[in-house]
Amino acid sequence: MSAAPSDIPPGLRAGRAALAVSFLLQGTVFALLVTCIPEIQHRYGLSDGLLPVFLAAVPVLAGVGSILSERLVRRTGARAVLRVVQPAVCLSLAAAGLGGALWQLALALGAFGLLVGALDASMNMLGVGLQHRYGRSIMIGFHAAFSLGGILGAAVAGLGSHYDLGLPVLFGTAAAVVAPLAVLTGFRFAGPAELGDAVREAAEAAARSVPWRPLLPLCLAMAFAYIADSSVSNYSVKYLTDGLGSREDLAKLSYLGYMVAMLLGRALGDRAVQRFGAVAVVRAGAALAALGFGVAAVAPTAWAGIAGFTVLGFGICAIIPQVFAAGGRLFPADSDAAVARLNLFNYVGFLLGSPLVGAIADASSYRWALLAPMLLVLAVLPLADRFAPAPATGVAAGAGAVGGAGVS
Repeated sequence: MSAAPSDIPPGLRAGRAALAVSFLLQGTVFALLVTCIPEIQHRYGLSDGLLPVFLAAVPVLAGVGSILSERLVRRTGARAVLRVVQPAVCLSLAAAGLGGALWQLALALGAFGLLVGALDASMNMLGVGLQHRYGRSIMIGFHAAFSLGGILGAAVAGLGSHYDLGLPVLFGTAAAVVAPLAVLTGFRFAGPAELGDAVREAAEAAARSVPWRPLLPLCLAMAFAYIADSSVSNYSVKYLTDGLGSREDLAKLSYLGYMVAMLLGRALGDRAVQRFGAVAVVRAGAALAALGFGVAAVAPTAWAGIAGFTVLGFGICAIIPQVFAAGGRLFPADSDAAVARLNLFNYVGFLLGSPLVGAIADASSYRWALLAPMLLVLAVLPLADRFAPAPATGVAAGAGAVGGAGVS
C-alpha cells in the first residue's frame, strides 16, 4: 500500500531529492566522458582497433565494482558508499583528461569503471530502499534525473569543443564543480533513521531465488536494448566526426538529442502504456529504434545523423522500463529478485555493444557497424508478447512449472 503524500516524513522527501541530484550529477559526468571519446582518442593516440578494448573494459570493471560495493554496503550502508564513490568518480574523470600516455588512460578509465559500478549499485540500492518506504514506484524519476544530467553533460561538452577548451580544462573544471556538489548532496542522503531496514529488506528480497526460464526473453530484450544504448554512448559522436566529417561541437548534439528524446519518452511512457498497452509500446519502440539506426546509418549529413539518433532515443526509452515492469509482473512476490537478474543484462549489453560496433567499424565502416545493433533491436519485436500482463493464475502456474530450474 502506498503512503499518502502527507504521510511522507520530511527526511524521506529530502533523501529522495538528494538522490535525484546524485543521479543528475552522475548523468552529467557520464555524458561528458562518452561525448569526448574522439578527443580522448586523439589526446592519447589511441587507434581505432584498440579503442573498443578500452571501452569494453569499463563495463567489465563496473560489474566488478558493483559486486564489491554490495559487500561494502552490508558493512557500512549504501549512503556511506555513495558519499565516497561519487566524488571519486569526478576525480577519475579529471584524471582521464590530464594524462598523456596510454597507461595513464588505462588507470583513469579503470578507476572510472570500478567507481561507476559501485556508484550505480549504491545509488540504486538507496533508491530501492526509498521506494520501499514510499510504497510506490519512484525509481523512474531517478533515472529521468540521470537523463537530464546527460543532456547537461552533452551540452557542456559541446560548448567545450566549440571554444576549444581541451580535455584538461573541460574535465578538470567539471570535476571541480561536480565533486563539491556531490559532497554537499551526500549530507542529505536518507540513512537508517529515515529508511530503517528498508535497504536490507530490499536486498534480501533481491537475493531470493527465482527461475531463469520465464525471464530469458526479457533478459534478451534488455541486452539488445543496452547494446543499442552503448552503441550511441560510445560511437555516436565518433561516427559524426569520422564518418560524416562533422565538427566536434556539432557532433556532441547526437548524444544530446538522444538523451533529450530519452527524457521526453520517459516522461510520456507511462501514459502510452496505460492507453495502448505494454506490448504495443514495446513493438513501436523497437521499430522506432531500428528506424533511428537506419536513418543514422544512411545519413548524408551530420544533422541527418543527429535526427536518427534522436529518433533512436524515443524508441529505446520505451523498452528498458517495460523490461523491469514485465519482470515484476512475472514474479509479484519476488519482484526485487527478478529486477536484480534483469539488471545483469544491462552490463551484458554494454560489454557486447562496444566491441561489436568497434570491430565492424574497424573492418568496414561506421555505417555498416550501426546495422548490427539495428538488427538486434528488431529482434525485440518477436519478444514483445512477453511484455503482456498475464492473469494471476497463469503467472502462478508458469512460475510453479519451472520453479525447480531456478538458479540462485
